[in-house]
Amino acid sequence: MSAQDRFDAKSDQVTGKIKETAGDATDNEQWQAEGRGEQVKGGLKDAAADVKDAAGKAADAVKDAFKK
Repeated sequence: MSAQDRFDAKSDQVTGKIKETAGDATDNEQWQAEGRGEQVKGGLKDAAADVKDAAGKAADAVKDAFKK
């Protein structure tokens, strides 16, 4: 996955944490929930990037095995 995709995932996580913290400070349940949601979204994007990277490495390993 591209560096931009990883940046976007981390950005969602950080934005979510900020929003959740602001919600905690102001007792705003909506901000708290939105913040937690954005953190989960960022985590899922990051996990998807890990899976995509692993799949690419596995495909490369299979290609290399058949070249021999």
